[in-house]
Amino acid sequence: MIGKPLASIVSAGLSKFGKIEGLYARELFALAAKEAFERCPNIDPKKDVQALFIGHMGESYEHQGHTGATVADWAGLLHIPATRTECACASSGAALRAGIMAIMSGLYDIVMVGGVEKMTHRSTPEVTEFLAMASDFPFEQWHGITFPGLYALMATAHMHKYGTTEEQLAMVAVKNHHNGCLNPKAHMQREVTLEKALSSRVIAWPLKLYDCSLITDGASCLILTKPEIAKKYTDMPVHIIGSGQASDSIGIYEREQFTSLTAAKEAAKQAYKMAGLTPNDIQVAEVHDCFTIAEIIAYEDLGFCKPGEGGKLIEEGVTTLDGSLPVNTSGGLKAKGHPVGATGTAQAYEIYLQLTGQAEKRQVENVEIGLTHNVGGSGATATVHIYRRG
Repeated sequence: MIGKPLASIVSAGLSKFGKIEGLYARELFALAAKEAFERCPNIDPKKDVQALFIGHMGESYEHQGHTGATVADWAGLLHIPATRTECACASSGAALRAGIMAIMSGLYDIVMVGGVEKMTHRSTPEVTEFLAMASDFPFEQWHGITFPGLYALMATAHMHKYGTTEEQLAMVAVKNHHNGCLNPKAHMQREVTLEKALSSRVIAWPLKLYDCSLITDGASCLILTKPEIAKKYTDMPVHIIGSGQASDSIGIYEREQFTSLTAAKEAAKQAYKMAGLTPNDIQVAEVHDCFTIAEIIAYEDLGFCKPGEGGKLIEEGVTTLDGSLPVNTSGGLKAKGHPVGATGTAQAYEIYLQLTGQAEKRQVENVEIGLTHNVGGSGATATVHIYRRG
């Protein structure tokens, strides 16, 4: 039996993702908020929105903390309680969960949740260092390992245990670049061939250039309401029916295995139970493909296939746009981009578009149930949400 709605999305907004010069993070978030308000003219931002939860990973990029109050001001939401959530790359997945709990508590009727990051004005070594703060400092950062290195360890372990191939990793990139070409807000709107992906320069073997997500600027947001009042604001609400969040050791060296993320499996278990659904019920999903191996592992952790069969799933075309379970129709982090604080609610934005029939060239037909999977760091945090068309 499908679970009752926890909260309902009545609108959503997304800035263009990419290298956005001349704008601060606060201005990017204001653009996302503007779209959300324009999509839902029945909401008066100054009167109706009662709280804001904003995912933001790092102060280092702009030397700016106190993100909640800063973006609330620029989004025209001055004086409401505005709170930043920080869970590395899962920061806005956590913001979404905080917003759901705020609605469910009865304290608020309408809240905004979202996320933002401005990254491209920094050099690649600087961004690499700032991102590495989401790993273990004394035992990982201090020894020089970066996130490409950490996910390369996962990839080699998966290849050794299950026979996953470099070609299967590259197929994820090919699929997601194709989908990104259909998304006008994606950072990378460019097809890539399997041959080009495989021949691109090595970043941390077996991960090559096209196995890695982009350094990106961007912002995303959702407007949540109590389910019983959602139809007051829109004819097409999307109900959130499952929410899970879990954590794991920050350092991968402490985990039992490298081929699966326990936090993601636990968050998924919680969300499926709450929603009254199984993996077989999911019709479209946005998963955290910070690296191509992460998408393959996500297939397995979310129960879309058995452990070790993620490579086979992409090889058989199951997760392509016209497959039986389209994954990362937006282009994913790989092509849409990965402004880390904005990623979780950007995934929810895509599912909102899909379930309301607004995804244009990348629209999947007749979808009613969607899922998002947002991972922080190398898997120390994970959130999973399940959505139903209203």
